[in-house]
Amino acid sequence: MYAVIETGGKQYRVEVGQTVDVERIAAEIGDKVELGRVLMVSTEEGIRVGDPVVTGARVMGNVVHQGRGKKLIVFRYKPKTRYRKKTGHRQSFTRVAVDSIALE
Repeated sequence: MYAVIETGGKQYRVEVGQTVDVERIAAEIGDKVELGRVLMVSTEEGIRVGDPVVTGARVMGNVVHQGRGKKLIVFRYKPKTRYRKKTGHRQSFTRVAVDSIALE
């Protein structure tokens, strides 16, 4: 059984027992969270696709870790004008362990 969810503007395919890194969620480590909108659920009976979401479907998870990703270097350069700018960016993420996929 798996589900396709949308959280933080991105879509993820999740299964029970899987850990997934999603955009930062304001929750403490160990908190139970409901993961975004459920767009599709696949069960033994078949596949249910939402319009746009599956009604009665919930994906619950447990926050395992709050962290930040690797640093990305952004370098802007314009020739012949002495313009150089170097900046960096680190994206925050939340690591969630998927506990259950419920379909009512």
